[in-house]
Formats: sequence, C-alpha cells, structure tokens
Amino acid sequence: MLVSDMQPPTQTFRGRCLFTCPVFAGVLLGMLGACGSSSKVSTVDARADTTRREAVIEADRGVVADARRLLAQDRPGEAKSLLSAWIETEGNRRSPYYPEALYLRGNAKLALGDEFDSLYDYERVARDHAGSEVFAAALEREFDVAKMYLDGLRRRAFGLRIDTGVNVAEEIILRINERLPGSVLAERALLELADYYYRTRDLPMAAETYDVFLDAFPRSTKRPLALQRRAFATIAQYKGPRHDAGGLIEAKLQIEQFQREFPVDAERLGMSDALQARLDESAAEQYLVTARWYLDRGDEPAGRLVLTRLLYTHPTSGPARDALTLFEQHGWPLPGASASGSPGRQDTSRATP
Repeated sequence: MLVSDMQPPTQTFRGRCLFTCPVFAGVLLGMLGACGSSSKVSTVDARADTTRREAVIEADRGVVADARRLLAQDRPGEAKSLLSAWIETEGNRRSPYYPEALYLRGNAKLALGDEFDSLYDYERVARDHAGSEVFAAALEREFDVAKMYLDGLRRRAFGLRIDTGVNVAEEIILRINERLPGSVLAERALLELADYYYRTRDLPMAAETYDVFLDAFPRSTKRPLALQRRAFATIAQYKGPRHDAGGLIEAKLQIEQFQREFPVDAERLGMSDALQARLDESAAEQYLVTARWYLDRGDEPAGRLVLTRLLYTHPTSGPARDALTLFEQHGWPLPGASASGSPGRQDTSRATP
C-alpha cells in the first residue's frame, strides 16, 4: 500500500476524534452559546430607554433578592452562578445594584472556600464603589479573610494550600486603615495584626505595630493591653549583657508611662518598681560586661570610663558593687565626691582625715 493511500483515512480519523472529544466539544458549545446569547441579554439599550429603565431596575432588584435568599438557604454555588451571569451581562455595571451583587458574589465565593478569589469582588467594591451601602461591609469581609490567614489558613497554590497568606492579610489591614481611618474596624484590624506579631514572636514588628496603634487610637479601650504588650515585646528583644541594652531604656520609659496611666493595672500585672529594678540590673550588667571586655584587652582607660558610668547610672545595683571591687583591685580612686548616696561619697569619707 502506498503512503498516499493511507493519508485520507488518517486525516478523517483525526478530524473525527477532534470533534468527538468531550473537552473540545464543551469549549466549542460554550463559545457558540456565548456568541449567540450576548445580544439577547445585553441591557444597555433597555437602561438607556426611559420607558424600560424602571422594569430593568426592578429585575435587578429581583436578582439580588434571589441571591440573598440562596445564600440564606446555604446554597452559595447557585447564588454564585446567578450573580456571575448577571454581573457579566453587558450593561449591568450601570445598575445601582451592581456593588451589592459584587459583594454577594464575594460572600458566595467565601462560603465555597474560595476566600482569595472573593477578595477580587470585595476589592472592586472598595476601589470603585466607595460611596455604596456595602462599602464598609466589603471591608469587614476582607478583614474576615485577613483573620483567617493570620490564624494559619494557607492560600491555595497549584490546587494545594501550601502558600502563606500573611502578606495578603498585612496588605488588607493596611488598606482598611487607609480607607476607614479611626473607625472601629480599623482599630480591630490593626490590633489583630499587632497581636499576630506578638503571638508569633516577631517582637520588633509587634512593638512597632503596638506603637502605631497607640498613636492612631489614643482613647481605645484596648490601650492598657497595647501598652503592656509593647513594653513586654521591647523587653523580650534584649538578648543579654553582651548585646545592645538600648531597648531596656526604652522599655523602662514604657513601663513608667503604663504606671502613670493605669496605676492599678500596673500593680496587678507586675509592671511595678520591681520590674524596673530588674531592668536596671540588666542594664548595669551590660556595663559591667563591657568594662571587663576592655580590661581583658588591656584598655584600662576605656574600662575605667565604663565602670564610672555604671556607678553613676546604676549606683544601687549588684553590678555597681562589683565595679567598686574592680576599682579597689586596680587601685583607682573612686569617681567623684559629690552627690549624696553615690559611690563617690565613700571615697570622700576615706580621704578625709
């Protein structure tokens, strides 16, 4: 048999397989259906016609009411299909019910577990329809999605929930505070983000976010909690005497602020003078470790300078007593002979005959 004799059957077979393939047939029928129905469902002309406009708006109201009924009956799939067909119809963007339809479709997607896809509808409401009645509700739903991600829900990637959604949640909360500044929702969202950082031990971000919260909402009922956790987050960043102790000074100021504003809560929560004393001890220990580091390397002037600073800034601490011992071991005169109660007073009494 010649090769040319085999070609027509092969082409016929391929053509028959192509048109009998279920996938191709479905795509082709969908395209044909869309082309054939686009002109029938368009509402552009009807909305432009003053005699038909009211009837179209009444039909819009019916679609939205049906969607609400389906969602109330826990049938989000049907509600989504109904709303998608209406939203994608040419001319319906001009309907006064268009923002609400977007909002309801977002709710349907959220109920179906497509929380990330629902954000597209909520964001269209927030971005393009800020004056609509569902604007605040859309932001509320966005915050619900943000909380889901902050509580550990993973985004879908390649059909699996393997991608973190924290960056999406951060962006949502930032936009809520930009769009509704000073609102109860913005307050809740910002505090939720700060608590997430605190919960996951991202201490620098926790302290910074609580600080922003306190500035943005100075009269919040959550102010005591924010002050307390900001101070604890600052203290927890201290890694020991061999590291920078600047955060301890800031934490001490934060504790003093808490004591001034909420003295009863400060005693109850342990944010009292006892905690400040422990912070002083830690800061003094940092001075002592630094001074010994200089002395071990033969840099006595630098070591003596740090010890002198320790005696003046933390005179009643345990490391201050160790510093006095080092002064005696090296035969150095004790610094100063001035302030009452300072280590220098001992030196003055010994030097006076």
